[in-house]
Amino acid sequence: MKVLYVRTSTIQQNTDRQRVNEKDYQLVIEDKCSGSTDLFEREGGKKLLKLIDKGVLSDLYIWEIDRLGRNLLCILNNIKFFNEKKICIHFVSQGLSTLQPDGSENSITKMIISILGTLAEMEKKISRERQLEGIAIARLQNRYRGRAKGSNEDVLKFLSKPKNAKAIDYIKKGYKNVEVAKIVGVHFNTVTKIRKLSNL
Repeated sequence: MKVLYVRTSTIQQNTDRQRVNEKDYQLVIEDKCSGSTDLFEREGGKKLLKLIDKGVLSDLYIWEIDRLGRNLLCILNNIKFFNEKKICIHFVSQGLSTLQPDGSENSITKMIISILGTLAEMEKKISRERQLEGIAIARLQNRYRGRAKGSNEDVLKFLSKPKNAKAIDYIKKGYKNVEVAKIVGVHFNTVTKIRKLSNL
C-alpha cells in the first residue's frame, strides 16, 4: 500500500502544498503537531504503526524530511525502523528514497539526510542564539519589554505552541496536570490553562 503522510506544526496551517497528486496514493494520513513530537507518538504515526503491524504498508511518501521530525537522531532512527521492515520512504520534494529497488539501504540518501538534518539543527541553534543575543542587547539598552502585562495571546496560537500541543496529547491520554507539567517541561499553571482553553 502506498501511503502519503502529511504534517503541519499548527492547526491553522493547511497541507495543500504537501498533497500534490494525492490521488496517486491509496491512503492519506495527516498530523497537526510539532515536529519535535516523535513520529509514533503522533495520532497519524499511530495509524502508520497499525498499518505496519498488519503488513500492508509498502511505501511511505512524505513531502520533505522535516515532516518526519526535527531531530536528526529521531529521523535516522525512524528511517532505520522502516528500512528493517522493508518499507521505503520517499521524500517527494527532495527526490530521495531510503531503499533501492532491490530492497537494500540507499546509502547516498542516508548521507544526504544526515547532512540536511545537521544543517537544519545548526540553523535552528544559530537562530535561537541570535534571538537571545538580540534580547540581551535590548535589555542592556533598556529597550526590551517582553509581552505587555494584561495583553491577550490568541488561543489557537497558544494551544499550537510545540510544548502546549504535546501537553494536550498527554492530557487526552489521561495524565494528571502535575505529570504533564513534568513530562513536557511547562509550569503547572500552564497545564491548567491548556486544559481549560482546550475544554479537556
